Amino acid sequence: MEVILRYFETIPSSHRSLILVLGITFFWVLEGAVPLVRFGYKKWRHALPNFFFTLTTVIINFALAFLLLKTSDWVANNQFGVINWLPGMPLWLYVIIGVMLLDLVGAYLPHYLEHKVRPLWMIHLVHHTDHEVDTTTANRHHPLESMIRFVFTLTGVFLIGTPIGIIMLYQSLSLVATQFGHANIRLPRKVDEALSWIIVSPDMHKVHHHFQLPYTDSNYGNIFSVWDRIFGTFMVLHPEDITYGVDTFPDRKQNESIWGLLKQPFHKYRRPTTEANGSVNRREDISPGSV
Repeated sequence: MEVILRYFETIPSSHRSLILVLGITFFWVLEGAVPLVRFGYKKWRHALPNFFFTLTTVIINFALAFLLLKTSDWVANNQFGVINWLPGMPLWLYVIIGVMLLDLVGAYLPHYLEHKVRPLWMIHLVHHTDHEVDTTTANRHHPLESMIRFVFTLTGVFLIGTPIGIIMLYQSLSLVATQFGHANIRLPRKVDEALSWIIVSPDMHKVHHHFQLPYTDSNYGNIFSVWDRIFGTFMVLHPEDITYGVDTFPDRKQNESIWGLLKQPFHKYRRPTTEANGSVNRREDISPGSV
């Protein structure tokens, strides 16, 4: 564990970029071999806007990375944060707790809030309006969302007290986990179910991309599925019953256009709809003050 942590403490930017590229390439190839859904799309054309937003996310994260470094140095030097206040423990347990808590504060929490606070939902909408969810969808986030997620990660580093090695390890695991969860791959049902008890499996996360509530507001997990199970946001839906996208933003032309997606957060809010006994019922508006 010491060797792993030392590596991630000084991981070169080129290695982080390689993890991104190799992950997308691996799952891209796997999607062709064992697809969950046989989309009738031009794969490269579909991927272009998603790659654009992947690039903006990378740029924002690299530009702000010094803040993570400064914060992690401060908490380490001052022994500040939850994991530094816990009793002494083996290094492997220290790392696991640090990664899991970062996953909670830096990923699950902001994702949950993005579905509950109206302005945040309009920003997060860009991720959900993909009509063909595959591994390239993983990093399809509006630049505003990338900055919001970064703020939550930075807050997590401060409150949890994670050193830079754990931060870089978490971000690398997060990258691969999101590519895996979004990948259009078919796993044996029992394998997917078994995985979903520990990590976010592909079938589990696809439920979150169903076009109507309550399924859209479920399965917020990033790496670990435990948070959805603890907080009661875990749901199951058979893959054949899932329709991707958002029912109130059905315009494929806009949802496949980079410019259209950049403008999407500034559209007038449209209330999501809820499936209920085969019918569609409107849910009440949720204002920022209700969270």
